[in-house]
Parts: sequence; structure tokens; C-alpha cells
Amino acid sequence: MNNLATSGIILRRIEYGEADRIITFLTAEYGKMTAIAKGVRKQNSKLAGGVELFSVSELHFIKGRKEIDTLVSTRLQKHFGSIVKDVRRTEIGFLMLKVAYKTIEDGAGQEYYPVLEDGLSALNELSIPAVLSELSFDMRVLQLLGHVPKFNVDQKGDAIGEADSYQFDFDLVKFIPAGGGLFTKNHVKLLRLLAHNSPLTLKAVQNVEQYCDDLAPLVRHLAQQYLPIVLQT
Repeated sequence: MNNLATSGIILRRIEYGEADRIITFLTAEYGKMTAIAKGVRKQNSKLAGGVELFSVSELHFIKGRKEIDTLVSTRLQKHFGSIVKDVRRTEIGFLMLKVAYKTIEDGAGQEYYPVLEDGLSALNELSIPAVLSELSFDMRVLQLLGHVPKFNVDQKGDAIGEADSYQFDFDLVKFIPAGGGLFTKNHVKLLRLLAHNSPLTLKAVQNVEQYCDDLAPLVRHLAQQYLPIVLQT
């Protein structure tokens, strides 16, 4: 019998039978995993408190040989309870869980764990703009998937910053110098930072919320382009 213990973030819960649930969770050690929580829907279940959404939990489970793994004990370590106090943050949080569930293969995806935990942690801090948490998560996922364009040069190959302002060409997936354009070199710098840094760090950037509001249509377009199955199902 192979007993394992790890910390994980619950991605999905499906009711099974009369009192069980099938739990899918993401861990830093083992990646994405699925296990059955037997009797978890019973009133006095000791498992229930550790399989909440928007939480990090200590999970103990028995590895199955051919059948599904079995959760035997859980303990709540961290609960991001402030997320559900705001409708928009709740929507973003559920989208993060959905993207992780749909994108990551079973038994893989350890590298996504800090991205998801950072995203939920930032969403939970009401002082951090929700749009920053959203864009950072999207860009970091796209970076892991290899779908972040090179934003250091414009469509002519000139370094970003040589022009005063830019527009973004969605067909070319490039910035184009344009007088009176929406984007400046500071927007582009933040866009690059979003793909590699936690929103918990980027919250210190001056005017970060305004920059993120400007960049949101661009990042959402990239997410829709490269994660269409995830975002439409």
C-alpha cells in the first residue's frame, strides 16, 4: 500500500454515488491528481473541511494500482476566503481553476502550482487589483505553454521604446509605432513582466491597475486564441 502526503489546491469536485466525491487537485510534488473522497458528503465527514475550493490543503491518500487513488485524511492549510466576497474575483478564481484543470495532464503540471497559488493568493488580497491577478495568471500560463510572443521589438524589428507610443496589431501579433497610440514602453515592459512574475510582486509597480486595464483586451485576446477549448467549455 503506497501512502502519500502532499499539499494541494482543489481544482474540481464531482459528486459520486450517495456520499462520495471525485476530487481533482494540483500539487507541487506530483502535479495534477484525482482521488475519491469516500463519505465526504456525510454530515460528520472528517474529509470535508480539507477539500474546499479556493484553498490549499494537506492531503493524505493511498495510491491505487489500477483503480483511482483514495483520500484518507485532509487538513485545511490556507483558505482564500476573501475571493468569494467579490463577484468579479470569484469569476476570475473559478476561471483559474478551470484553466488549470483543462490545461494540465494527469500526473504532470507541477510547474503550474506556484502560478495558481500566486493567482489565488493575489485575488484574496482585496488591495491588489483583480485585473492584475487575472492578467498575470493568463500570461504565466501562456508562457508555460510557449505561446507568449516576443514583445521586445515592434513589427519592423526595432526595439520597443524607440517610439513614443504604439498600437497592437492582432493579426501580426506585434506592436506598431503609432502617434497617440494606447500603449507606451511602460505597458510593454509590464506585459513582459506579467509572463514571469507573481502579481504579489507586481502590485508595487506604479500605476499598475491603469496599465493592466489598458492591457486587458490584448491579454484576453491571446488567451482566447491559445486557450479556446479551455475558455469556451
